[in-house]
Amino acid sequence: MLLDLSHPLHDGMMVYPGDPGVSIGPALSLDADGVAVGRIAMGSHTGTHVDAPAHTVPGGRSMAEVGLEELVGEAIVLRVTGLADEQVLGWDDLSADGELPESLPPIVILDTDWARWFGDDRALRHPSLDPSAARELMRRGMRVLAVDTLSPDPTAASDGAFPVHEAVLGGDGLIVENVCGLARLPSRVRVGFFPLRLVGDGAPVRGVAFIDEPQP
Repeated sequence: MLLDLSHPLHDGMMVYPGDPGVSIGPALSLDADGVAVGRIAMGSHTGTHVDAPAHTVPGGRSMAEVGLEELVGEAIVLRVTGLADEQVLGWDDLSADGELPESLPPIVILDTDWARWFGDDRALRHPSLDPSAARELMRRGMRVLAVDTLSPDPTAASDGAFPVHEAVLGGDGLIVENVCGLARLPSRVRVGFFPLRLVGDGAPVRGVAFIDEPQP
């Protein structure tokens, strides 16, 4: 069974503050042109998307240098719910349900249940990750951090610093933001984040979880 982990892209949808707005509308029509074709204008970090190191790291890898195999594989889902606005999650929060293994799978998904606020002003007041926790996840083997928020760093009170991005992208890892549909995922699952083949600092992705269906 396949589960979609990505927000739909639509005209006027929420974007990170300061990013280009999303404009999706008709360019050609069946009546006038014999074909229906849409016109799309948006930033490279729209909706559910991947950040390449080049997003924040001078000289970092661009999406042209990111292999698909880096974004497909075994993942661990860390559920930290019931959070307050703008709460910062430390290592103890991530391991509240039990000690995390010393060796983690390459993809770590952080489920804060904040995807339900996407499109609402409260989405800007999302929880964030303590940079030291991000560094520890990297030390234990994480190479892709996926979050159900606008960013793993604070957004509403952002001072222009992105310490979690620095820890992950600065370590040549990847960040996937605005994932959704996490409630049905088991704690260990195989996932894939499939980006548009853009040459740049990031790209929208279609996120997919591969769920083994129970045998009759």
